[in-house]
Amino acid sequence: MPEVEWVEVRGKDVAVAVAAAVEELGLDGPDAADVEVLQQPERGFLGMGGQDAIVRVKAKQPTSRRRRRGGRGRGNGRASDSGRADRDAKSSGARKSQSSSSGGDKKPRNDQPRQSQRRNTEAARPKREKEPKVEVEIDRGEQAEMVKDFLVGLLDAFGLEGEVECKVEEDIILANITGEQTEALVGPKGAILQAIMELSRTIVQRKSQAGARIRLDIGGYTERRREALRIYTGRLVEKVTEEGGEVMLEPMNAADRKVVHDAAADLGGVRTFSEGEEPRRSVVIAALEDE
Repeated sequence: MPEVEWVEVRGKDVAVAVAAAVEELGLDGPDAADVEVLQQPERGFLGMGGQDAIVRVKAKQPTSRRRRRGGRGRGNGRASDSGRADRDAKSSGARKSQSSSSGGDKKPRNDQPRQSQRRNTEAARPKREKEPKVEVEIDRGEQAEMVKDFLVGLLDAFGLEGEVECKVEEDIILANITGEQTEALVGPKGAILQAIMELSRTIVQRKSQAGARIRLDIGGYTERRREALRIYTGRLVEKVTEEGGEVMLEPMNAADRKVVHDAAADLGGVRTFSEGEEPRRSVVIAALEDE
């Protein structure tokens, strides 16, 4: 029998790769193929990296069936059918005889369920006292090193050249990434930067079992954004003070909203508050006489 041909196909997921292999082999569908998954697909980080699925596919071998040999003539066939009927009748009679000899009083099985047996076994085991959970104190300096290691690994993963600096000021971890190529990690309106900062918080939480306040700046974007928000807030405060009423700004993250609140408080003459639900939460600047 000739050796069946295998094909290896790559696709964004297993289904796509299998469909392409089936088409290449000229099969009727996936049911007519033997599939071996060599590599599962993986999603990239922030839309970059990742890997496709790779499958190995061949046509299924036809299943051979044994044909029962019967008699050559019609008479032999009839005789075979007659013999089979006699055997069935004898077998049925034997079963009836066995049932009647037992008196028909077959007792139901009373097997104990496996789950009940398992409960009894667990109850018989001596209970172990839970060991007290030991909390390890990790200071902000160690958490800052965790953030730095993550950011350095991130630059290496993306093949970007840059420098990472982390320090602690007033119980806040200040992380700064500098370099000409690092602007790719900012994203529109700092969306990627915010995602990286949330990932940094998650990593610190999992490794140290404690939360941390982190501020991240990439290529000076955060400081430029703050300065632009201060200027914009000053203009809106001036408008509300002269014309009255209130003005709602576009939705912002918590860090940007704090910049607006602080800038308006420094200027005075207005009040500020936030409305909406995350991530569509906005700052409202209102005149004091509207209270």
